[in-house]
Amino acid sequence: MGKRIISTEKAPRPIGPYSQAVVAGGFLFGSGQIPVDPETGRVVEGGIREQARRVMENIKAILEAAGCTLEDVVSVTVFLSDLNDFKEFNRVYAEYFGKQPPARTTVEVSRLPKGVGLEVNFIAVLRG
Repeated sequence: MGKRIISTEKAPRPIGPYSQAVVAGGFLFGSGQIPVDPETGRVVEGGIREQARRVMENIKAILEAAGCTLEDVVSVTVFLSDLNDFKEFNRVYAEYFGKQPPARTTVEVSRLPKGVGLEVNFIAVLRG
């Protein structure tokens, strides 16, 4: 079994030499998503809530391109530029991952690409 690259126009194009996601060994490994609107290529306006929604919609689009849903996500890593946004981020995150959320790690970082407030990557199990 090799690897397969996942790409969709419904999520932002990579801003560097990486893929949106890679399928390997029965899993989907998603690259970190920042709050960039795939239609405009620009960071969404607003605070952490708006940024979190855009990131989650980008993740959903990548999952769908691989034939997965949010229910297939088993692990998430969240990078926040300000840990004071943790509570607000969780409110949005809970809208997407309800009763059986994936395992998660959240860390504060000093800086993220394009000066955004968060970046999120994920691992999902493939269906079938």
